[in-house]
Amino acid sequence: MSTTEPVLSISGLAVAFRTGSELVTAISDVNIDIAAGETVAIVGESGSGKSTTAAAVNRLLPENGVITAGSIRFDGRELTDLPENAMISLRGAGIGLVPQDPMSNLNPLMRVGEQIGEALEVHGHTHGDATKARVVELLEMVGIADAAQRAHQYPHEFSGGMRQRVLIAMGLACKPRLLIADEPTSALDVTVQRRILDQLDTLTDELGTAVFLITHDLALAAERADRIVVMFRGRVVEEGTSAQVLGAPQHEYTKQLLAAAPSLASRRDALPQRESATGTPFVEIRDLRKEFALRAPKAGEPQTFTAVDGVSFEIRRGTTVSIVGESGSGKSTTANMVLGLEDATSGSILFDGLDLTTLRRKELFALRRRVQPVFQNPYASLDPRYTVEQSIAEPLRVHRIGTTASRHARVLELLEQVALPAAMAERLPHELSGGQRQRVAIARALALEPELVVLDEAVSALDVLVQAQILDLLADLQKRLGLSYLFISHDLAVVRMISDEVHVMQRGVVVESGTPERIFDAPQHPYTRELLAAIPGASLAS
Repeated sequence: MSTTEPVLSISGLAVAFRTGSELVTAISDVNIDIAAGETVAIVGESGSGKSTTAAAVNRLLPENGVITAGSIRFDGRELTDLPENAMISLRGAGIGLVPQDPMSNLNPLMRVGEQIGEALEVHGHTHGDATKARVVELLEMVGIADAAQRAHQYPHEFSGGMRQRVLIAMGLACKPRLLIADEPTSALDVTVQRRILDQLDTLTDELGTAVFLITHDLALAAERADRIVVMFRGRVVEEGTSAQVLGAPQHEYTKQLLAAAPSLASRRDALPQRESATGTPFVEIRDLRKEFALRAPKAGEPQTFTAVDGVSFEIRRGTTVSIVGESGSGKSTTANMVLGLEDATSGSILFDGLDLTTLRRKELFALRRRVQPVFQNPYASLDPRYTVEQSIAEPLRVHRIGTTASRHARVLELLEQVALPAAMAERLPHELSGGQRQRVAIARALALEPELVVLDEAVSALDVLVQAQILDLLADLQKRLGLSYLFISHDLAVVRMISDEVHVMQRGVVVESGTPERIFDAPQHPYTRELLAAIPGASLAS
């Protein structure tokens, strides 16, 4: 580690947000130094101030955000009063950024390769054919197969995890002195996560890049950071090496974070006992296959990509069946076919003996009352113009169920089921925390009294304290309502904790199936063993 001036030095930083005529303090008296080649992780729950701190460094605060005190020095230059045109030159070249949400940070109208290439050419790193070659190299580096072909595709043709890899490629493109990584791997499976983080380690070793890592994943912070900074309610409450902070936490909040973090030692104690897994399956997936047409770079023979290739499994009432695998493995595509959001190329999905793949639109519409989704991103899954009540009542309106008064009563009942106060009904999504939004999404999914809820990475965007609350809620709802869950996740510790049965997918194929105990304690397939070996922070397992 360098003994010269830090690459980044934050001193006495305070940020406030204007709400009407008032200034509301978001962070205060934050002091953090990051040396060349050092990785410093900020951990804390959503709303703790960690992302606000990072946004202040890059001068990308929301319009109503203002730095009210303190200093931010990058390579000796004061950033708090640097002219905006100078900041534009720094962003991307000197200070790289990997933002969290791949959906809102990629241009849907530009091909993926063009977006990475633009970052290179704007800062004068490459031009022409050299740019194209570097784009392919970057996509390969972040683990995207067929990179030359994939560079010609649009973001909507990529899975969520693959879009996140594109953002990481863009952040690393110009080999910045400082990389701000805001939850950079929360959407990625552990094998790709390890590859990306290994690449960050290479940058810090070879180029002296300083990494400012914002994460709610304590295991990841423990394994990858030189130092950990714990933030709570806008202040730094603890700081030290990974061993100090996680091995002997001093602050009560740090102890709470550690207690809430799931580990591979977790068992499925909270959910119903596995005796419920016996009996006739009410959902049967048989030899399911999905092919997508690929956009070729030049005119020629149409090409296809097989996303799901002969997948079969069953779901029994009152149980949780999980699908795990890397991004692009086909797990979300499988879930979308079960939901009727994607048409199967071949195979069958039997729901109480009815084959979803053969139903007419009207029949499928009626069946959707029995199968409802909860998606990954609580920020994108709610209409920003709808109040909480309007969002939860929407399925009831669409299916023409009840009167205005009865729908209102049902909304209040659902809010109570997901442990939200009735007063929340009149709020808009931007007035809610991430965990509250996800509770609203769950309430909306329950509005039609479904028998199966498909949860696609439903807790991966949440910090560990909120994640634990949502998992407890799902367990309680399953007990009380007899719900069945199809749980799609790349978080193996969570999967072990909540599942009755686990299916491991790789490249569109189920390569291993079994109970959590068998899958995690005695994995048979090399890919399953690779997934387990790649999990960060094994020292946190208890």
